[in-house]
Amino acid sequence: MTFTKTTEQSSKYQHLEKMSVQELLSNINAEDKTVPLAVEKALSQIVLLVTELVAKMKLGGRLFYIGAGTSGRLGILDASECPPTFGVPFDLVIGIVAGGDAAIRRAVENAEDNATQAWIDLKAFSINENDVVIGIAASGTTPYVIGGLQTCNENNITTGSISCNAGSPLSQTAKFPIEVVVGPEFVTGSSRMKAGTAQKLVLNMISTATMIQLGKVKGNKMVDMQLSNSKLVDRGVKMIMGEIPVSYEQAAELLKNHGSVRKAVDHYAAK
Repeated sequence: MTFTKTTEQSSKYQHLEKMSVQELLSNINAEDKTVPLAVEKALSQIVLLVTELVAKMKLGGRLFYIGAGTSGRLGILDASECPPTFGVPFDLVIGIVAGGDAAIRRAVENAEDNATQAWIDLKAFSINENDVVIGIAASGTTPYVIGGLQTCNENNITTGSISCNAGSPLSQTAKFPIEVVVGPEFVTGSSRMKAGTAQKLVLNMISTATMIQLGKVKGNKMVDMQLSNSKLVDRGVKMIMGEIPVSYEQAAELLKNHGSVRKAVDHYAAK
């Protein structure tokens, strides 16, 4: 397959600086509407990766995201949301960005060009054959990500990828590639836009579907969520009331005593 970097192709919109605010926003919105359709075309690839990921995590494996720039930050964002949403340990889903934590807020020069650093970063977590590493790169050409996956392959560690160009070097490296081809960006080459949106949608799908398959959701409720603020406590109380015949006050007491919706409901049911 011929590799064409559509993420770098010229925007189909010209003279952006001459557009009104209304025109700018309408055109950006029009482009954004195409992203879910591009994700839909990649569903079969996402199914394969999630199925493998669930199997590995049932064996005690972990999920790692590696990326540079926007892609790396999106991986960290998804990883950081798993513990509060699903009540899983903070070291079950791990996001790593080229350049380290400093790169979360500010770009680190040349970090994405280092093809050996990702493996060094992964080894710090004692990565093993039960784990899964997903490389995220809109272009599909980032050396940091490709190098990391190559070494994972050599060490019999399952690899996946999320990119936005068809037939990229990253896709050819990953055992379970996902390609969401969104086409040229509104601002030429600004892959934080449609490509970033596509990556976020796919990350949502991967982590959410995996956690549901691992039993972290009951019905359609986040029964293992962390009760880290008053909004979530109130939500938890109401979830308990929806499951068992108790008052708000009784549900609040159960939640306080048992620490999670699941444990509160299970305790009541066992009485």
